[in-house]
Amino acid sequence: MAAMLSPRVFRRGLQIFALISVLGVVALLLYTGAWRTTLDAFAHVKVGWLCVGLLLASSDWLGGGVRLMLLTRHVHRGARYGPLVIASGLTAWAMYLTPSGAGGGPMQIYGMKRAGIPIPVAMIIAFMSFFTTVVFFALAGPTALILGAGHSLRGHGFVLHISLYDVFLASAATFGVIGAVMLGVIFFPGVAKRIIHGVASWLGRHHSEKLVQRLEALSGALDRMHDALLAYFRGSGFLATFIGILTSGFAHANRLLAGYVAMRALGLPAQFMDVLIVQVIISFLVYFAPTPGGAGAAEALSAALMQIYVPRALLPAYTIIWRFTASYATVIVGSFVFYRMLHGRLDEAEERAAAEPQPA
Repeated sequence: MAAMLSPRVFRRGLQIFALISVLGVVALLLYTGAWRTTLDAFAHVKVGWLCVGLLLASSDWLGGGVRLMLLTRHVHRGARYGPLVIASGLTAWAMYLTPSGAGGGPMQIYGMKRAGIPIPVAMIIAFMSFFTTVVFFALAGPTALILGAGHSLRGHGFVLHISLYDVFLASAATFGVIGAVMLGVIFFPGVAKRIIHGVASWLGRHHSEKLVQRLEALSGALDRMHDALLAYFRGSGFLATFIGILTSGFAHANRLLAGYVAMRALGLPAQFMDVLIVQVIISFLVYFAPTPGGAGAAEALSAALMQIYVPRALLPAYTIIWRFTASYATVIVGSFVFYRMLHGRLDEAEERAAAEPQPA
Protein backbone atom coordinates (compact mmCIF):
# COMPACT_ATOMS: atom_id res chain seq x y z
CA MET A 1 0.00 0.00 0.00
CA ALA A 2 2.95 2.32 0.60
CA ALA A 3 3.93 2.13 -3.06
CA MET A 4 0.37 2.78 -4.20
CA LEU A 5 0.01 5.87 -1.98
CA SER A 6 3.48 7.31 -2.32
CA PRO A 7 3.92 11.08 -2.83
CA ARG A 8 5.03 10.32 -6.38
CA VAL A 9 1.67 8.66 -7.14
CA PHE A 10 -0.25 11.65 -5.80
CA ARG A 11 1.97 14.07 -7.67
CA ARG A 12 1.26 12.22 -10.90
CA GLY A 13 -2.44 12.12 -10.05
CA LEU A 14 -2.42 15.87 -9.45
CA GLN A 15 -0.76 16.49 -12.80
CA ILE A 16 -3.25 14.29 -14.66
CA PHE A 17 -6.22 15.81 -12.78
CA ALA A 18 -5.10 19.36 -13.58
CA LEU A 19 -4.30 18.66 -17.23
CA ILE A 20 -7.52 16.82 -18.05
CA SER A 21 -9.63 19.33 -16.11
CA VAL A 22 -8.15 22.23 -18.08
CA LEU A 23 -8.63 20.36 -21.34
CA GLY A 24 -12.22 19.60 -20.35
CA VAL A 25 -13.03 23.27 -19.75
CA VAL A 26 -11.27 24.31 -22.98
CA ALA A 27 -13.23 21.65 -24.89
CA LEU A 28 -16.43 23.00 -23.38
CA LEU A 29 -15.49 26.54 -24.44
CA LEU A 30 -14.81 25.31 -27.97
CA TYR A 31 -18.10 23.40 -28.02
CA THR A 32 -20.19 26.37 -26.88
CA GLY A 33 -18.06 29.12 -28.46
CA ALA A 34 -18.90 31.19 -25.38
CA TRP A 35 -15.49 32.74 -24.68
CA ARG A 36 -16.79 36.29 -24.36
CA THR A 37 -19.97 35.25 -22.56
CA THR A 38 -17.92 33.34 -20.00
CA LEU A 39 -15.81 36.40 -19.22
CA ASP A 40 -18.93 38.54 -18.97
CA ALA A 41 -20.55 35.98 -16.66
CA PHE A 42 -17.64 36.18 -14.21
CA ALA A 43 -17.68 39.98 -14.43
CA HIS A 44 -21.31 39.99 -13.27
CA VAL A 45 -21.23 36.97 -10.95
CA LYS A 46 -23.01 37.29 -7.60
CA VAL A 47 -20.16 37.53 -5.07
CA GLY A 48 -22.37 36.51 -2.17
CA TRP A 49 -23.11 33.15 -3.76
CA LEU A 50 -19.42 32.69 -4.58
CA CYS A 51 -18.72 33.11 -0.87
CA VAL A 52 -21.36 30.49 -0.14
CA GLY A 53 -19.61 28.20 -2.61
CA LEU A 54 -16.27 28.79 -0.92
CA LEU A 55 -17.78 27.94 2.46
CA LEU A 56 -19.46 24.91 0.95
CA ALA A 57 -16.14 23.73 -0.46
CA SER A 58 -14.85 23.38 3.10
CA SER A 59 -17.35 20.58 3.84
CA ASP A 60 -14.76 18.01 2.72
CA TRP A 61 -12.73 19.21 5.70
CA LEU A 62 -15.05 20.68 8.32
CA GLY A 63 -18.15 18.57 7.67
CA GLY A 64 -16.15 15.41 7.17
CA GLY A 65 -14.18 16.17 10.32
CA VAL A 66 -17.40 16.42 12.35
CA ARG A 67 -18.55 13.01 11.15
CA LEU A 68 -15.14 11.45 11.73
CA MET A 69 -15.01 12.95 15.21
CA LEU A 70 -18.42 11.57 16.18
CA LEU A 71 -17.61 8.11 14.85
CA THR A 72 -14.18 8.08 16.47
CA ARG A 73 -15.24 9.11 19.95
CA HIS A 74 -17.36 6.00 20.33
CA VAL A 75 -14.37 3.65 20.07
CA HIS A 76 -11.37 5.86 20.87
CA ARG A 77 -11.30 8.51 23.57
CA GLY A 78 -9.08 11.54 23.35
CA ALA A 79 -9.42 12.20 19.62
CA ARG A 80 -9.20 15.90 18.72
CA TYR A 81 -11.24 17.66 16.06
CA GLY A 82 -8.36 19.54 14.38
CA PRO A 83 -6.30 16.50 13.33
CA LEU A 84 -9.47 14.73 12.17
CA VAL A 85 -10.34 17.72 9.97
CA ILE A 86 -6.95 17.24 8.29
CA ALA A 87 -7.59 13.49 8.00
CA SER A 88 -11.01 14.06 6.43
CA GLY A 89 -9.78 16.71 4.00
CA LEU A 90 -6.84 14.60 2.89
CA THR A 91 -9.19 11.66 2.39
CA ALA A 92 -11.25 13.67 -0.10
CA TRP A 93 -8.06 15.01 -1.68
CA ALA A 94 -6.71 11.49 -2.21
CA MET A 95 -10.04 10.39 -3.67
CA TYR A 96 -9.92 13.21 -6.22
CA LEU A 97 -6.36 12.30 -7.28
CA THR A 98 -6.88 8.56 -7.75
CA PRO A 99 -9.15 6.71 -10.21
CA SER A 100 -12.49 5.66 -8.67
CA GLY A 101 -11.39 7.25 -5.38
CA ALA A 102 -9.11 4.28 -4.62
CA GLY A 103 -6.74 6.33 -2.47
CA GLY A 104 -9.39 7.71 -0.12
CA GLY A 105 -9.65 4.81 2.33
CA PRO A 106 -5.91 4.25 2.86
CA MET A 107 -5.35 8.00 3.19
CA GLN A 108 -8.09 8.23 5.81
CA ILE A 109 -6.39 5.50 7.84
CA TYR A 110 -3.07 7.30 7.50
CA GLY A 111 -4.62 10.60 8.59
CA MET A 112 -6.20 9.01 11.66
CA LYS A 113 -2.89 7.34 12.47
CA ARG A 114 -1.30 10.79 12.54
CA ALA A 115 -4.12 11.89 14.86
CA GLY A 116 -3.06 9.24 17.39
CA ILE A 117 -5.60 6.55 16.52
CA PRO A 118 -4.23 2.98 16.28
CA ILE A 119 -4.27 1.48 12.80
CA PRO A 120 -6.74 -1.37 13.59
CA VAL A 121 -9.20 1.10 15.15
CA ALA A 122 -8.71 3.51 12.24
CA MET A 123 -9.58 0.73 9.79
CA ILE A 124 -12.90 0.14 11.55
CA ILE A 125 -13.69 3.86 11.63
CA ALA A 126 -12.85 4.15 7.92
CA PHE A 127 -15.25 1.31 7.19
CA MET A 128 -17.98 2.95 9.26
CA SER A 129 -17.37 6.24 7.48
CA PHE A 130 -17.97 4.51 4.15
CA PHE A 131 -20.93 2.58 5.55
CA THR A 132 -22.68 5.70 6.85
CA THR A 133 -22.16 7.37 3.46
CA VAL A 134 -23.79 4.46 1.64
CA VAL A 135 -26.71 4.33 4.08
CA PHE A 136 -27.18 8.10 3.82
CA PHE A 137 -27.56 7.95 0.05
CA ALA A 138 -29.61 4.75 0.25
CA LEU A 139 -32.10 6.54 2.53
CA ALA A 140 -31.93 9.96 0.88
CA GLY A 141 -32.95 8.64 -2.54
CA PRO A 142 -36.25 6.99 -1.51
CA THR A 143 -37.01 9.92 0.81
CA ALA A 144 -36.65 12.36 -2.08
CA LEU A 145 -38.92 10.20 -4.21
CA ILE A 146 -41.56 9.98 -1.49
CA LEU A 147 -41.52 13.77 -1.24
CA GLY A 148 -42.19 13.93 -4.97
CA ALA A 149 -38.80 15.19 -6.10
CA GLY A 150 -37.37 14.49 -9.53
CA HIS A 151 -40.55 13.77 -11.45
CA SER A 152 -39.77 16.62 -13.84
CA LEU A 153 -36.73 14.62 -14.95
CA ARG A 154 -38.97 12.01 -16.59
CA GLY A 155 -39.17 14.16 -19.71
CA HIS A 156 -35.41 14.54 -20.09
CA GLY A 157 -33.59 11.76 -21.91
CA PHE A 158 -30.13 10.42 -21.17
CA VAL A 159 -29.21 7.60 -23.60
CA LEU A 160 -31.12 4.74 -25.28
CA HIS A 161 -34.48 6.25 -24.34
CA ILE A 162 -33.55 6.16 -20.65
CA SER A 163 -34.65 9.26 -18.74
CA LEU A 164 -32.67 11.04 -16.06
CA TYR A 165 -35.33 9.91 -13.62
CA ASP A 166 -34.57 6.28 -14.52
CA VAL A 167 -30.84 6.86 -13.96
CA PHE A 168 -31.60 8.38 -10.55
CA LEU A 169 -33.74 5.36 -9.62
CA ALA A 170 -30.90 3.04 -10.69
CA SER A 171 -28.31 4.95 -8.64
CA ALA A 172 -30.59 5.01 -5.57
CA ALA A 173 -31.19 1.27 -5.92
CA THR A 174 -27.44 0.64 -6.24
CA PHE A 175 -26.74 2.43 -2.95
CA GLY A 176 -29.51 0.39 -1.34
CA VAL A 177 -28.04 -2.92 -2.55
CA ILE A 178 -24.54 -1.98 -1.41
CA GLY A 179 -25.89 -0.99 2.01
CA ALA A 180 -27.77 -4.29 2.32
CA VAL A 181 -24.65 -6.27 1.40
CA MET A 182 -22.57 -4.39 3.95
CA LEU A 183 -25.17 -5.05 6.67
CA GLY A 184 -25.14 -8.71 5.71
CA VAL A 185 -21.36 -8.89 6.08
CA ILE A 186 -21.56 -7.16 9.48
CA PHE A 187 -24.32 -9.26 11.00
CA PHE A 188 -23.80 -12.55 9.16
CA PRO A 189 -20.03 -13.00 8.80
CA GLY A 190 -20.43 -16.79 8.57
CA VAL A 191 -22.41 -16.51 5.34
CA ALA A 192 -19.88 -14.05 3.91
CA LYS A 193 -17.03 -16.39 4.85
CA ARG A 194 -18.73 -19.34 3.11
CA ILE A 195 -19.19 -17.26 -0.03
CA ILE A 196 -15.55 -16.16 0.04
CA HIS A 197 -14.42 -19.76 0.63
CA GLY A 198 -16.53 -20.92 -2.34
CA VAL A 199 -15.05 -18.25 -4.59
CA ALA A 200 -11.55 -19.14 -3.36
CA SER A 201 -12.14 -22.84 -4.13
CA TRP A 202 -13.32 -22.01 -7.65
CA LEU A 203 -10.37 -19.69 -8.25
CA GLY A 204 -8.02 -22.38 -6.92
CA ARG A 205 -9.13 -24.62 -9.76
CA HIS A 206 -8.92 -21.97 -12.45
CA HIS A 207 -6.55 -19.19 -11.36
CA SER A 208 -3.48 -18.35 -9.30
CA GLU A 209 -2.86 -19.61 -5.79
CA LYS A 210 -1.76 -16.13 -4.71
CA LEU A 211 -5.25 -14.72 -5.25
CA VAL A 212 -6.72 -17.63 -3.29
CA GLN A 213 -4.44 -16.88 -0.36
CA ARG A 214 -5.58 -13.25 -0.34
CA LEU A 215 -9.23 -14.30 -0.25
CA GLU A 216 -8.56 -16.71 2.62
CA ALA A 217 -6.81 -13.90 4.52
CA LEU A 218 -9.89 -11.73 3.94
CA SER A 219 -12.07 -14.51 5.35
CA GLY A 220 -9.99 -14.57 8.52
CA ALA A 221 -10.18 -10.79 8.85
CA LEU A 222 -14.00 -10.88 8.78
CA ASP A 223 -14.14 -12.33 12.29
CA ARG A 224 -11.99 -9.51 13.68
CA MET A 225 -14.01 -6.88 11.84
CA HIS A 226 -17.29 -8.42 12.98
CA ASP A 227 -16.33 -8.17 16.66
CA ALA A 228 -15.05 -4.61 16.31
CA LEU A 229 -17.98 -3.36 14.23
CA LEU A 230 -20.56 -4.69 16.66
CA ALA A 231 -19.56 -1.83 18.98
CA TYR A 232 -21.45 0.45 16.58
CA PHE A 233 -24.57 -1.73 16.61
CA ARG A 234 -25.28 -2.14 20.30
CA GLY A 235 -26.20 0.30 23.06
CA SER A 236 -24.88 3.81 22.47
CA GLY A 237 -23.26 2.57 19.27
CA PHE A 238 -26.61 2.86 17.50
CA LEU A 239 -26.66 6.57 18.34
CA ALA A 240 -23.11 7.03 17.01
CA THR A 241 -24.04 5.23 13.78
CA PHE A 242 -27.26 7.21 13.38
CA ILE A 243 -25.44 10.52 13.90
CA GLY A 244 -22.77 9.37 11.46
CA ILE A 245 -25.47 8.80 8.83
CA LEU A 246 -27.00 12.23 9.45
CA THR A 247 -23.66 14.06 9.33
CA SER A 248 -22.78 12.36 6.03
CA GLY A 249 -24.90 15.10 4.49
CA PHE A 250 -22.46 17.69 5.87
CA ALA A 251 -19.46 15.68 4.70
CA HIS A 252 -20.75 15.56 1.11
CA ALA A 253 -22.52 18.91 1.00
CA ASN A 254 -20.14 20.40 -1.57
CA ARG A 255 -20.80 17.65 -4.12
CA LEU A 256 -24.55 17.72 -3.50
CA LEU A 257 -25.13 21.48 -3.46
CA ALA A 258 -22.40 22.81 -5.78
CA GLY A 259 -24.70 22.82 -8.81
CA TYR A 260 -27.40 24.84 -7.08
CA VAL A 261 -24.87 27.37 -5.75
CA ALA A 262 -23.18 27.72 -9.16
CA MET A 263 -26.53 28.44 -10.82
CA ARG A 264 -27.46 31.05 -8.22
CA ALA A 265 -24.02 32.65 -8.53
CA LEU A 266 -24.74 33.15 -12.24
CA GLY A 267 -28.18 34.57 -11.49
CA LEU A 268 -30.05 31.57 -12.88
CA PRO A 269 -33.33 30.31 -11.38
CA ALA A 270 -32.88 26.89 -9.80
CA GLN A 271 -35.28 24.24 -8.50
CA PHE A 272 -33.41 23.00 -5.45
CA MET A 273 -34.54 19.35 -5.34
CA ASP A 274 -34.35 18.69 -9.08
CA VAL A 275 -30.85 20.18 -9.33
CA LEU A 276 -29.85 18.20 -6.23
CA ILE A 277 -30.98 14.95 -7.82
CA VAL A 278 -29.02 15.65 -11.00
CA GLN A 279 -25.95 16.27 -8.84
CA VAL A 280 -26.45 12.86 -7.21
CA ILE A 281 -26.62 11.27 -10.67
CA ILE A 282 -23.43 13.04 -11.77
CA SER A 283 -21.58 12.05 -8.58
CA PHE A 284 -22.69 8.43 -9.02
CA LEU A 285 -21.56 8.23 -12.65
CA VAL A 286 -18.28 10.10 -12.11
CA TYR A 287 -17.35 7.63 -9.36
CA PHE A 288 -16.77 4.98 -12.04
CA ALA A 289 -14.64 7.25 -14.24
CA PRO A 290 -11.10 5.89 -14.81
CA THR A 291 -9.44 9.30 -14.46
CA PRO A 292 -8.40 10.94 -11.16
CA GLY A 293 -11.44 12.66 -9.66
CA GLY A 294 -13.38 11.88 -12.84
CA ALA A 295 -11.50 14.71 -14.58
CA GLY A 296 -12.84 15.18 -18.09
CA ALA A 297 -15.80 12.88 -17.47
CA ALA A 298 -17.17 15.24 -14.80
CA GLU A 299 -17.05 18.27 -17.09
CA ALA A 300 -18.65 16.34 -19.97
CA LEU A 301 -21.38 14.77 -17.83
CA SER A 302 -22.18 18.04 -16.11
CA ALA A 303 -22.52 19.85 -19.42
CA ALA A 304 -24.69 17.07 -20.85
CA LEU A 305 -27.04 16.79 -17.88
CA MET A 306 -27.17 20.37 -16.61
CA GLN A 307 -27.94 21.95 -19.99
CA ILE A 308 -31.61 21.32 -19.20
CA TYR A 309 -31.24 24.06 -16.55
CA VAL A 310 -28.20 26.09 -17.68
CA PRO A 311 -28.16 27.98 -21.02
CA ARG A 312 -25.50 26.68 -23.39
CA ALA A 313 -23.57 29.95 -23.38
CA LEU A 314 -23.24 29.80 -19.58
CA LEU A 315 -22.16 26.16 -19.34
CA PRO A 316 -18.39 26.92 -19.17
CA ALA A 317 -18.80 29.49 -16.39
CA TYR A 318 -21.19 27.20 -14.53
CA THR A 319 -18.80 24.25 -14.85
CA ILE A 320 -15.82 26.20 -13.49
CA ILE A 321 -17.76 27.41 -10.42
CA TRP A 322 -19.31 23.97 -9.90
CA ARG A 323 -16.01 22.09 -10.10
CA PHE A 324 -14.21 24.59 -7.88
CA THR A 325 -16.84 24.14 -5.19
CA ALA A 326 -17.06 20.37 -5.55
CA SER A 327 -13.38 19.46 -5.92
CA TYR A 328 -10.88 22.09 -7.14
CA ALA A 329 -10.74 23.88 -3.77
CA THR A 330 -10.03 20.65 -1.88
CA VAL A 331 -7.39 19.61 -4.42
CA ILE A 332 -5.60 22.97 -4.04
CA VAL A 333 -5.73 23.06 -0.23
CA GLY A 334 -5.03 19.34 0.13
CA SER A 335 -1.94 19.58 -2.09
CA PHE A 336 -0.58 22.37 0.10
CA VAL A 337 -1.29 20.45 3.32
CA PHE A 338 0.21 17.20 2.09
CA TYR A 339 3.32 18.50 0.40
CA ARG A 340 4.12 21.40 2.75
CA MET A 341 2.81 20.58 6.20
CA LEU A 342 3.20 16.78 6.01
CA HIS A 343 6.28 16.88 3.75
CA GLY A 344 4.95 13.91 1.81
CA ARG A 345 6.04 11.44 4.48
CA LEU A 346 3.47 8.81 3.60
CA ASP A 347 5.92 6.05 2.65
CA GLU A 348 7.51 5.99 6.10
CA ALA A 349 4.15 6.11 7.86
CA GLU A 350 2.82 3.18 5.84
CA GLU A 351 5.94 1.13 6.53
CA ARG A 352 5.55 1.71 10.28
CA ALA A 353 1.87 0.81 10.06
CA ALA A 354 2.66 -2.44 8.25
CA ALA A 355 5.12 -3.38 10.99
CA GLU A 356 2.55 -2.99 13.77
CA PRO A 357 0.86 -6.13 15.12
CA GLN A 358 -2.73 -6.65 14.02
CA PRO A 359 -5.53 -7.24 16.53
CA ALA A 360 -6.17 -10.81 17.59
